[in-house]
Amino acid sequence: MLFRNRFLLLLALAALLAFLSLSLQFFHLIPVSTAKDGVSSKSRKRIMPDPVTEPPVTDPVYEALLYCNIPSVAERSMEGHAPHHFKLVSVNVFIRHGDRYPLYVIPKTKRPEIDCTLVANRKPYHPKLEAFVSHMSKGSGASFESPLNSLPLYPNHPLCEMGELTQTGVVQHLQNGQLLRDIYLKKHKLLPSDWSTDQLYLETTGKSRTLQSGLALLYGFLPEFDWKKIYFRHQPSALFCSGNCYCPVRNQYLEKEQRRQYLLRLKNSQLERTYGEMAKIVDVPTKQLRAANPVDSMLCHFCHNVSFPCTRNGCIGMEHFKVIKTHQIEDERERREKKLYLGYSLLGAHPILNQTVNRLQRAAEGRKEEIFALYSAHDVTLSPVLSALGLSEARFPRFAARLIFELWQDREKPSEHSVRILYNGVDVTFHTSFCQDHHKHSPKPMCPLENLVRFVKRDMFLALGSSSTNYYDACHREGF
Repeated sequence: MLFRNRFLLLLALAALLAFLSLSLQFFHLIPVSTAKDGVSSKSRKRIMPDPVTEPPVTDPVYEALLYCNIPSVAERSMEGHAPHHFKLVSVNVFIRHGDRYPLYVIPKTKRPEIDCTLVANRKPYHPKLEAFVSHMSKGSGASFESPLNSLPLYPNHPLCEMGELTQTGVVQHLQNGQLLRDIYLKKHKLLPSDWSTDQLYLETTGKSRTLQSGLALLYGFLPEFDWKKIYFRHQPSALFCSGNCYCPVRNQYLEKEQRRQYLLRLKNSQLERTYGEMAKIVDVPTKQLRAANPVDSMLCHFCHNVSFPCTRNGCIGMEHFKVIKTHQIEDERERREKKLYLGYSLLGAHPILNQTVNRLQRAAEGRKEEIFALYSAHDVTLSPVLSALGLSEARFPRFAARLIFELWQDREKPSEHSVRILYNGVDVTFHTSFCQDHHKHSPKPMCPLENLVRFVKRDMFLALGSSSTNYYDACHREGF
């Protein structure tokens, strides 16, 4: 009888502990890790090091997995989070295109066999994939500024063409669009049900992968949208600098940054040995192999779980990939320290940030045009924007990366507007150079719009260490 009572007591205690554990997890009082390809979903979103979930030392394979951004379960994100008395007014979204086929071929090797048709029975899959293809087939050239009207609206080659968006890339942005729809439309009612053309601003470069990525996100965001309400503008420059692209000082910063990269590569004897080994395998001079940027093709093999290429002289292997990827990580670290890329970024990102700030200011004044803006771009677009904002610890933009500017109005003080900056779902507002100290002086979980305006209109030029007070003078100053 005593044994039975003890057993029942232990059973009741175990049930109580289980209930408490589940309750704590539900209310996020203890961490919960959901595995995704061996990487926790929480750590996949972070841009700052996480000592609990991330490897204790830099792991090139781990970093490559983050870069691939392989679609899986829906991720948790911080978009749209604000106190109840704040109203969402405007959203500006910058994306990198989704997963793509390589831009370069490793000399004398067979191209990776990746199918760029969109097929329902192949992973990764999205419930809206077939509907997306059907809707794209109804697209009208009138919805696109030339030369976008000559591009295919979705990938459709049994063997991918160079740089073509893959099914993975389409699914990545269908997921992005659906996530933003759930937050901004269903929860915050950013757009009315009868939204009009002038409430959207859509812009993309002239590559099929950026146009198709933008369309995939837009379809996830506005399923079965009316083609007559859609108009994509064409941006000739990857910097989205429109009519302000001529900037000699920016180009000088870039030349110095490229020189830094070159010198770092020369110092890396292990990297040179690795290129030499790979060159012998494919039977070409080392210089020719290096010029082919082999890591681009190797990342495609890695992200799609396709074996690295072999020849009769041997196989390119994971050890080669790790050395090159490790060098990329070291290059990013030194880039942050030397600050040459920061100078390039401040001038390179200014036109698009200035355009964004002007749009946010109009929205704060009550204008209803362009309350949702989407820029479909490249890694070389997002990277300088991140650097210019002061997000120096941000990881290099992965496939389908998203950077979002949210504008909020305080209903209790309608004249006050605030911004939130989010990178891949993580709130990085207080990591930006213009708002990193604000939370120390204010209980608001946002940054005053004025801080961002002042940064773009004035402080970006001060950060260059010059007396320039405008973009033109900063771009043309002498004695740099």
